[in-house]
Amino acid sequence: MEFLGDNSETDKKKMKKRFHRHTPHQIHRLESSFNECQHPDEKQRLQLSKELGLAPRQIKFWFQNRRTQKKAQHERADNCALKEENDRIRFENIAIREAIKRAICLSCGDAPLHEDSYFDEQKLRIENAHLREELERVSSIAAKFMGRPPLAHLPPLLNTMPSELFHSGPSLDFDLLPGSSTSSLTVPTLPSQPNLGLSDMDKSLMTNIAVTAMEEFLRLTQTDEPLWIRTSGCRDVLNLQSYENMFPRSSSRRGGGKNHNLRKEATRSSGVVSTNAMTLVDMLMDSVKSSELFSSVVASSKTLAVVSSGMRGSHGDALHLMLEELQVLSPLVPTREFSVLRYYQQIEHGTWAIVNVSYELPQFISHSRSYRFPSGCLIQDLSNGYSKVTWVEHVEVEEQEPVHEMFKDNIREGIAFGAERWIATLQRMCERFTALVEPATSSRDLKGVIPSPEGKGSIMRLAQRMVSNFCLSVGTSNNTRSTVVSGLDAFGIRVTSYKSQNEPNGMVLCAATSFWLPVSPQRVFNFLKDERTRPQWDVLLDGNSVQEVAHIANGSHPGNCISVLRGFNASSSQNNMLILQESCIDSSGSLVVYTPVDLSALKMAMTGQDTSYIPILPSGFAVLPEGGRNNQTAEIKAEGGGGGGGSLITVGFQIMVSSLQSGKLNMESMETVNNLISTTVHQIKTTLNSPSTA
Repeated sequence: MEFLGDNSETDKKKMKKRFHRHTPHQIHRLESSFNECQHPDEKQRLQLSKELGLAPRQIKFWFQNRRTQKKAQHERADNCALKEENDRIRFENIAIREAIKRAICLSCGDAPLHEDSYFDEQKLRIENAHLREELERVSSIAAKFMGRPPLAHLPPLLNTMPSELFHSGPSLDFDLLPGSSTSSLTVPTLPSQPNLGLSDMDKSLMTNIAVTAMEEFLRLTQTDEPLWIRTSGCRDVLNLQSYENMFPRSSSRRGGGKNHNLRKEATRSSGVVSTNAMTLVDMLMDSVKSSELFSSVVASSKTLAVVSSGMRGSHGDALHLMLEELQVLSPLVPTREFSVLRYYQQIEHGTWAIVNVSYELPQFISHSRSYRFPSGCLIQDLSNGYSKVTWVEHVEVEEQEPVHEMFKDNIREGIAFGAERWIATLQRMCERFTALVEPATSSRDLKGVIPSPEGKGSIMRLAQRMVSNFCLSVGTSNNTRSTVVSGLDAFGIRVTSYKSQNEPNGMVLCAATSFWLPVSPQRVFNFLKDERTRPQWDVLLDGNSVQEVAHIANGSHPGNCISVLRGFNASSSQNNMLILQESCIDSSGSLVVYTPVDLSALKMAMTGQDTSYIPILPSGFAVLPEGGRNNQTAEIKAEGGGGGGGSLITVGFQIMVSSLQSGKLNMESMETVNNLISTTVHQIKTTLNSPSTA
């Protein structure tokens, strides 16, 4: 017993020795640093450590504790404000009830009939029931994201008298909700309306969720092992066990382990892009510009509400509620829909962060059952016109149907929707935008056909519209533009239709399919983009050759370019139809998109005139590296390099089937587009699988 007692005394002494109280000077210095930056990096922590004579670990823990303390203070203030507002509403309801009892009829001077009083009471009951439903909805959202228990289920209110509502019913727990007025709890309106009727409580809850998401996102970008596991290439994969330990939550977003169809994907990637940080922020916070920037990734994007507009160039925050649909360019892969909060914040001088996190409203529940954990990008300005971007993608998806075998590895490994694809696309598109604003001084590139910088810009904008149109036509987006005419047939061909918005007006038929080839993506790309090999797969050329008459480089890779091609028809010396083609390649895949353009329309574009009214019917190819053996990065660095995995090729065609707006589709049109796809696929397979082309 004495031995045990001695040990106990020793432990107490050790605990006392470990306890350290900071000096007033140290606390003052730490507080001033905290006011400047709440998330110091390792360099800043080391500097404070040397200056104050504290261990870096002590500095780190002090900042963590201070952030927690500040958050708790905000929550207490919010809770007090909510309770005061709740009391105000309660007293208002009591006053209304008493006024109803003392009401006097203006026509006779007597008390109103019992029936009127009854209906007034019923109205009060219904209003209180709506309030209760709104509280439960907001509570469930807060519990889902923050890991707190939701409000206990409250009994129905419609059969409860007003006096019972205020005196005998259970008290409402407002501790889960941020401070805000609850006098106007309006359920957001339909997505067709440009601005949602968000209440102050909605906005306050959204802000709270966005701030919490930003804290998690910054830790994800600044922490390496064991949270992230490095794979081949530029990709990090999240260690889910370490993540759960670092960010514990009460349960999964959609029922935890009970649902075996739930699967998480989480990747991180970084790279340098040729655009300054503020320009990137402006594009990413604008749903229209962001869709144009990532036309091959984002099928649709819409801002539902601007919760907070922020202040450019300052530490003011901007918060938007958005709908976003992400795609893979194939009719075999379903899109993923998200209702997200997009939150922008300047972290420190020269560093900005944009975080996306799901915020599920009842009317925007996605059919694909996708949930976005804190994801987004950290943008660091490099002061030379370039920026370093770190991207994180973290989602939980519920697969309603099995993933197609052809794309299973790409999706399961986080390649199809992962961070590396966002970074590669961003780098390529930033190079394209840089080429757009650069003066057209190289006659070799333009071959003397495009006479001015305005003409170059006009052609590039027309090509961008062409590529965006193609990406929308081959995917499975639920956009209202197109209607599914025929689902996947025995050959995997999906057919949709839409009405053309440009002259000539009519019905356009889109057909797309995907297939696999045991050929490297670089080799497939070279074969499809080269005008010398085009007659081997383009059935519409009927074996005739084509010549490049104009060329615009729009990236560092020689394959990233826009070309104007002229076909040679043996039966005619005059040909007024040209082909506009854009080809591009990066580590995530490649595109070869083209459209026939009338000579007179192309001349308008070449002189710098508006191209938005030029009708286009884009067709083309999207090539993705086969999952599991992604050597595309190495291949595109060594031009013509081979080996390493196969290719997933999506081919899409569009044809005008009627010059009448009300024209109906017929079997002949379906057969035409199906034969066009089937013949093209057969010729590509025959040519590329031939030993003579190896």
